[in-house]
Amino acid sequence: MISPQKAYDYHLPVLYQETLEALQIRPDGIYVDCTFGGGGHSKGILEKLGPKGRLIAFDQDSDAKANLPEDSRVLFIPQNFRYMKRFLRLNNVPAVDGILADLGVSSHQFDVGERGFSTRFDGPLDMRMDQRNTITARQILESSTEQELLSIFSQYGEVSNSKTLAKYIVANRTAGHLKTVQAFKDFVHPMVKGNPNKYFAQVFQALRIQVNEELLSLQELLEQVPQVLETGGRAAIITFHSLEDRMVKNFFKNGRLDPEEDNPFLNSTFKNPLKVITRKPITAQAKELKENKRSRSAKLRIAEKTDL
Repeated sequence: MISPQKAYDYHLPVLYQETLEALQIRPDGIYVDCTFGGGGHSKGILEKLGPKGRLIAFDQDSDAKANLPEDSRVLFIPQNFRYMKRFLRLNNVPAVDGILADLGVSSHQFDVGERGFSTRFDGPLDMRMDQRNTITARQILESSTEQELLSIFSQYGEVSNSKTLAKYIVANRTAGHLKTVQAFKDFVHPMVKGNPNKYFAQVFQALRIQVNEELLSLQELLEQVPQVLETGGRAAIITFHSLEDRMVKNFFKNGRLDPEEDNPFLNSTFKNPLKVITRKPITAQAKELKENKRSRSAKLRIAEKTDL
């Protein structure tokens, strides 16, 4: 099994008990952990599984593989969860009893300066969760138009002066300005509004979401949830960003990402195969908030596949 300390050193799982309870784990069931990371949530799932149970763990970050337990019930797939259905079918798993996704960045990724995720450490402006991908944060800053940067900063980071920041970067950028985290922070420092730590956190979040296509990946995952869940199976998704949470909420509620047209002349036969379990998202309690600051923005939503 995974050492609890090893898992928690890599990434402290948020809403741990709440998530495990939400999945209603059956000893002989098949479960997917879309974001294996340090294996914290997976450890809890494995403890509830019997000898016939199975865990299928996805993670696009090659560093996560080092946290795998020696357990024959685990199948590790080193891919983005957006390809969940494809790899389940390739491994002769047509349906599963539960799906878990803990979105965002792991503590490990934030704490390794060479990955470029954190504003606290100097390193290359990278931010790739999957090192096999070719597009880095630096390349986005070097090649994007002013309008593209405006869209990234305003939509993904809710940066207050996104337009001014985008214009400044395009007008003044050089290779030296964008080479490292510290160089970039120094370069855009004249544009900072309010608390510098909060401002840079928003800017970096926006770039990270763009680099890793996080919202597109989530969209593709959600569309596959009803297709791979067994009747009675549950999906538990933890988000850390308002755009992610809204997407999960609406998908669970409607069973589709595009809202149905309110047209009296259209006779729709679509029925949502998902039942919402959490009308309001589950959030961290006081004890967890004190022990794990990352849990402050975590929201857990749960849906169950129904028998249509």
